[in-house]
Amino acid sequence: MYQPRRTARSEFVPIRRLRYHVRVWGEPGPGKVPLVLVHGWMDVGASWQFMVDAFSRDHYVIAPDWRGYGLTESPLADNYWFPDYLADLDFLLDRYAGEQPVDLVGHSMGGNVAMLYTGARPQRIRRLVNLEGFGMPATQPSQAPGRYAKWIDELKALHRGEMALKTYGSVDGVARRLMRTNKRLSQDKADWLARQWSRQQADGRWHILGDAAHKITNAQLFRVDEVLELYRRIACPTLWVEASDDSLARWWPGRFTLAEFHERLQAVAQLRKALVPDAGHMLHHDQPDLLARLIEEFVDG
Repeated sequence: MYQPRRTARSEFVPIRRLRYHVRVWGEPGPGKVPLVLVHGWMDVGASWQFMVDAFSRDHYVIAPDWRGYGLTESPLADNYWFPDYLADLDFLLDRYAGEQPVDLVGHSMGGNVAMLYTGARPQRIRRLVNLEGFGMPATQPSQAPGRYAKWIDELKALHRGEMALKTYGSVDGVARRLMRTNKRLSQDKADWLARQWSRQQADGRWHILGDAAHKITNAQLFRVDEVLELYRRIACPTLWVEASDDSLARWWPGRFTLAEFHERLQAVAQLRKALVPDAGHMLHHDQPDLLARLIEEFVDG
């Protein structure tokens, strides 16, 4: 099994009436800018371990499990609202950084959160890194009636137990699932991640540490005009990192392309781009050494 080179500690902190789990590497100190890492959909803060291990020096790293993921509590709700992630992040920065600006790195959904948050709170972020946080296809107001109807239907399906996450008879089964999802993930890393991504419950089976309610479609449409306005408010240097595999072509064929997303990025004033070769969407698993170098060079300015 993979053996971490840098040891993290788990902290549980009160954030907006939830018991939030935060994984922390290193210690704060003079001249150290807090490095905040936020994970993507159906992931956990421990997912950053391989990249943290690849850093050339010790950083003060803060990696929360988002609400309803990992060891963070789920709210007493049956669906999730995207603005809550931004508010949770703001409360977390209050606790871990105070008034000090931080370097913020987000992957996938976390990259979307990081971009929107930085547009809303530009003074709190010193450097911003977005790893494959594309956002969603553009929508039209005419889609609203169908979207609300779909949201209601999915809520009913959740309450009927039809949207439960798959469970596994062994932790090895979880590791095999991770390797099926990411063909580049090695056995040793999959074995380690499986124990961070799931827990054995009273029924003897291994359950993914994610609330099934995360699968509910957002009731509100994705508004590109609002997103671009937030992008324009990003005041810090920003690094966009893209994997060599084109995830959008697989997820949204014909509906949302890399070219369309690159056009959106033109709204970001201080933008740099990087391409990670031989990597898919989970590029922090596929190329942690290269990604660690990219991020360190960028935050060092």
